[in-house]
Amino acid sequence: MDRILIDTDPGVDDALAILLAMKSPELRVEAITTVSGNVHVEQATQNLLTILGLLELSAYPIIAKGEAHPLVKPLVKAEHVHGEDGLGNISKLRNFDGSLRYPLAHCEISTLSGFDLILEMVDRYPDELVVVALGPLTNISKAIRKDAKRMQRLQSIVLMGGVFREYGNVTTTAEFNVFVDPHAAHDVFNSGIPVHIAPLDVTHQVVLTGERLNAEIEGRSDKISCFLKESTQACMEFYREHIGFYGLHIHDALPIGMLTHPDFFESVDAYVQVETEGNLTSGMTVADLRRERQRPIPNASVCVKVDSDAFLNHFFQRVLS
Repeated sequence: MDRILIDTDPGVDDALAILLAMKSPELRVEAITTVSGNVHVEQATQNLLTILGLLELSAYPIIAKGEAHPLVKPLVKAEHVHGEDGLGNISKLRNFDGSLRYPLAHCEISTLSGFDLILEMVDRYPDELVVVALGPLTNISKAIRKDAKRMQRLQSIVLMGGVFREYGNVTTTAEFNVFVDPHAAHDVFNSGIPVHIAPLDVTHQVVLTGERLNAEIEGRSDKISCFLKESTQACMEFYREHIGFYGLHIHDALPIGMLTHPDFFESVDAYVQVETEGNLTSGMTVADLRRERQRPIPNASVCVKVDSDAFLNHFFQRVLS
């Protein structure tokens, strides 16, 4: 069983990833840290409590609120994709009696900062903790900058971020998580910690259509099924208008699958660099993924292929179980 710490900026696809992780018996989610990205860290922390409130848990992971701003750049958010609250505006939904349809989990928030909790969890589980990064890498960078030697005791970092052979999703050349804080991504890729990347190149291979979602939850009235239906609608509408299909890519769920079912995935070792300065290319991730080429010593493993049908079937089997 892998002990993991999730670093996240929930986000609709973050929510799906967190549910998948919490329902994966191969994983033990020891802690969750929040960071500004899809929404500001204050809202991200509220969203995390909403997501955890869907689960009937007797004990919760340790939770800490992380960094509000990227290292250098002004914050860029994505409410236009995920809804004003980051979860498809479900925070406004009420039951007939006026109560919240999706109440917050009753769990404490640590007084530690996000990056200090990361360092504490490394101390608690040296050489076995995996950090799963689903948002901008600000918290992880700050932990590295504070104590790089301690961070070397991580087993690995598995992250959703970057794009190599496709167009970006925030600019022509950049994926959102890296674009928001490219300086933090630079720190992570150059940390010497083993890094495994799920870039847009592979997350775009998994398409969750509205039709598939409706088929999976038809006739179900449980809380998670309702959440899947209601939280994804705004995102799916955005995709229909801007991407050309009614559905969404469940980007952040893939790093969870890479841990629990590595046989679904195919990866290439590569030397990954991040553009931190370019006017047109800020946040661009650069690597030569051609297997036959001589390359510098790799600093990351980049996922390039996924059995999308197997992964999507697995996702629904776990999340709706």
